[in-house]
This record gives sequence, C-alpha cells and structure tokens, in this order.
Amino acid sequence: MSDGIKKAFEGGKAFIAFITCGDPDTETTLGAVCAAAENGADIIELGIPFSDPTAEGPVIQGANVRALAGGITTDKVFELVGEIRKRVSIPLVFMTYSNVVFSYGPERFMSLCREKGIDGIILPDLPFEEKDEFMPVCRKYGVALISLIAPTSAGRIGMIAREAEGFLYIVSSLGVTGVRGEIDTDIASMVSVVRENTSVPCAIGFGISTCEQARKMSGYADGVIVGSAIIKLLEKYGKDAPAHIGRFVREMKDAVSAPASEHASEP
Repeated sequence: MSDGIKKAFEGGKAFIAFITCGDPDTETTLGAVCAAAENGADIIELGIPFSDPTAEGPVIQGANVRALAGGITTDKVFELVGEIRKRVSIPLVFMTYSNVVFSYGPERFMSLCREKGIDGIILPDLPFEEKDEFMPVCRKYGVALISLIAPTSAGRIGMIAREAEGFLYIVSSLGVTGVRGEIDTDIASMVSVVRENTSVPCAIGFGISTCEQARKMSGYADGVIVGSAIIKLLEKYGKDAPAHIGRFVREMKDAVSAPASEHASEP
C-alpha cells in the first residue's frame, strides 16, 4: 500500500473529497484542492474527465462536460497535478476510466503518476477479473490500483478484499454517483466480510452528501468519500467555489471525526 494512503487512515476516520479536474478551469481546481486539504481532507480523488463516464450521475457528468468544453486534456491534468503537488502533500488518487489510461498508454500514464506524485487510481469500469490489464504496470510505478465493492458484489467481496491495495472503495448504493436522501444498503454486512478478509482500510462513497450521512457511514468504515455534493458547489459558484468547498469539507471532516458514540454502531 502507498505509505501516504496508509497514513491517511491512521489518524482516525478519513475524509476523501472528489474534485473533477478542469471544472470550470484548472485554476479553480487548484484552489478547490488546496481549500479541501487545508480544511481537513485526508485524501483527494481527482477525476480525469471522460466523454462517457458510465458510473457518474448527472452532477458529475455535468462537471465532465464543463471541463472538456474548457479544453482539459490528460496532459493538462498531469500539469495541474504538478502545480497541486507544490502546495498539497496529502495523498492524491485519480478516478477515471480504463479507456483514458489505454489511449494515453498505461506505461506512460503510470510513470507520470509516479513522477507527479499520484498515490493510487480508481477505474470504476474495470472488472475485478480484468485488473491484471493494469496491475503489473501500477505496481511497477508504485500506484495503488484501488478496487470497488458494490452491493451487487455479494459472494465476490471476500475475493476482492483479499487482493485489495491502497483502500477499498465501498459503493453505498446501486446505480450511478449522485446525492441521495437515504442510503439503505446493508453496509454493515459488506464491511464485515471485508474485515474478515483484509486489513486494508475501506471507505464508503456514492450518495453521501450531508454531515448526518457522513457521520453514520464513518461508523461502519474507515473513511467517507464525497463527490457530487462538492461538484454541486462548483456548479453553483464556479470560480468562487473554493471558499465554499473549504467550509463544506471542514463540516464533513468534523462530522466523521465525531466521537464514536455519535456514529452508527460498528459491525
């Protein structure tokens, strides 16, 4: 596991913020990442825009459209990461799609990840059974290939957990990313199987948008991932969004860091 990712989970419950690169421009992304890091984010997921983001709901799809319309490219994302790394030391993880890595060239992509300081990568469209397409090159360059576990994973949870790297991304709900009023998946049983098979930390994402949800979910897992709620702030405030994102991240970090008595019961 990346030492950076490991350390991010050692100080208590981790808060992971997702931000789409280039929405509405790279300068705003830089400001948003810095604001999130300064206000308690333990890991930042950086979305590399893709024209067909199959796991995303309308909010993050909109961010992809805005970023691509603004001229963002994978090369520009790597340049942006170089600028981010001058100001931010917490772990950075890419979230994108297999085609982005394939079209760039996996060797070139992962070598730049190491050069620029990317700790891990999440590819939501990469089936677990096909991860060997990327695993060797990820390991060569020290980039954790982070697996996802969904409510539909069922009998495969233990198998996926045993081979996990970095952290396990537990998908809280069926469907695409997006704000949800209620999360009714049996998270406790999913996490229980994970705990039986690995010591790699797990974080819950998809649909978490309120402090109450974050507090509850952090009772089950080692961390909480929030994306669409942050992207909504970018959509609403544009270039002025970083200050609003900073305040939101501080509230969410405080929520996941609340005393254990305020969390859901551990499974």
